[in-house]
Amino acid sequence: MKKITSFLFVLFSFIAVSNAQDLDKPGAYMTAISNAHKEMDQKYMAYTSAAAHGKRARKVEKLRLQVLESISSSRDKVADVPFYKGDNSLRQSNIDYINFCYTIFNEDYAKIVNTEEIAEQSFDDMQALLLLREKVDEKLKGAVEKVNKASKDFAAKYNVNLIEGKDDLGEKMAQASKVGKYYKPIFLLFFKCNWQDNNLTKALKDNKLNDVEQTRNSIIKYADEGLLALNAIQNFEGGDGSLKMACKQALQGFKSIAEKETPKITDYYLKKENFEKIKKAFEAKSQSDRTKEDVDAYNKAVKDMNMAVNISNEASTNANNKRNELYKVWEDAVKTFYDSNVPHYR
Repeated sequence: MKKITSFLFVLFSFIAVSNAQDLDKPGAYMTAISNAHKEMDQKYMAYTSAAAHGKRARKVEKLRLQVLESISSSRDKVADVPFYKGDNSLRQSNIDYINFCYTIFNEDYAKIVNTEEIAEQSFDDMQALLLLREKVDEKLKGAVEKVNKASKDFAAKYNVNLIEGKDDLGEKMAQASKVGKYYKPIFLLFFKCNWQDNNLTKALKDNKLNDVEQTRNSIIKYADEGLLALNAIQNFEGGDGSLKMACKQALQGFKSIAEKETPKITDYYLKKENFEKIKKAFEAKSQSDRTKEDVDAYNKAVKDMNMAVNISNEASTNANNKRNELYKVWEDAVKTFYDSNVPHYR
């Protein structure tokens, strides 16, 4: 996003003049209005930057409150600027913009903080959170475009010659938005499998074998779909494919756990259930009533049970190691991706 009032360079010698008596000059008046909310823009970008670099909204809540304070201060500063020769258009458009930003940070971003608390409970909740963030960005973009137009109209009305120059703040905001939009679909592919894998772990813990099998099949299905979807996603800006590769490795890891390790664990539960039946029947008979076949069946069940325990323990260890590895690869890749493509702003 670019703010005209942040990057328009007024081609007159009074640009640097900030004394009140020079506000009758349109260029100086525009500069005064722009300077009044410059700090607000910087605080907003610092918040956006912190969120982009992997910090959850709850963790940067202090920054959000600082943004609100800065917005209130900026509103007072703009309100103190007088009308320009009876014309309130530029002043009012900036007040409206600042009020809009206050609503966004006071209500929309507060909602994001609250939504974050439940987002990881389901895929739909996570999608809702990401959609909410996207809508907030679009709202801010629309507000910026509106205040930019007011600045252009004012400049044209009073014959202020403007040229577009490099806007460091605007470029960083635009880049952060671009990176976020690229990240979203790849993250959702990761999250969908990760969420099902969490359900798989819970089902195994609760010994719900039907749920385990359903979830295991869902993981395989979502992993295959995700791997196919990744093939259609281009590298970021034609070059950076690190996020795609990390997601691919993660999906392959989730699929491997579901296909190779989980059946060995469920086999233990099945053998355990079978063993308990054989043991119960065996112990129900007196020693004198037990046949050779009874003893052989019991001994085989014990042997199968012990083997299943060892195999299950090894499979659980392998699954946990794979999870730890893929989480690390994914989290490191996300951090590196954002650090490489989103400028830090303080």
